[in-house]
Amino acid sequence: MNQLRTPNKDAYTLILDAIDSGIYRPGDRLVESELAERFGVSRTPIREALQRLETQSLLARDGRSLIVASLDHNQMAELYVVRTELEGLAARLAARHASEEEIQVLADMVSEDRALVSEPSALARANRRFHRMIHLASHNRFLVQQLDLVHRSMALMATTSLAAEGRGEIALTEHQAIVDAISRRDEDAAYQALRDHISVAFVTRLKLDSRKVD
Repeated sequence: MNQLRTPNKDAYTLILDAIDSGIYRPGDRLVESELAERFGVSRTPIREALQRLETQSLLARDGRSLIVASLDHNQMAELYVVRTELEGLAARLAARHASEEEIQVLADMVSEDRALVSEPSALARANRRFHRMIHLASHNRFLVQQLDLVHRSMALMATTSLAAEGRGEIALTEHQAIVDAISRRDEDAAYQALRDHISVAFVTRLKLDSRKVD
């Protein structure tokens, strides 16, 4: 197994990033010794990180093994309710507090991300960066912390809604509407645009999941 040398990150962050990037997916078993070898760290911080991730419900027990947790329908619905409200609030606060430079970065992200519309995985990563920028532009550290927790749980979904046919183009149009509202300093419009964006993403995900049922 190739060792990933990332000395500036702790074991917790390394494992979390691996889940978020799809290296480990829901249902995958995490073995302490293998993780230590992959990340080039000792087993003690790996063990502590696994315990922390289990406490946060990002890992689950399968007998004596730890596996990456998955979300059932009700858990996913609950997560989207919280995400919708928190993301909407972030957009509202961004419309109020974002600097002109932050707004420009958001606008540039939308333009640059159009080149990724046919690459769902790359677009999903860009989507996370876009939302993270809105979180930071809210200039509310407590809200950012809560949204970080929500987005960690989003990593437990096996697929991205951006994989649905046509969703990439629609999502970028929605992103543009969010940026336009923030740029106008229209707090209500920014709040509603981001809520609508998350709602459409949820509907898309539900449709994707329904097709997996025999």
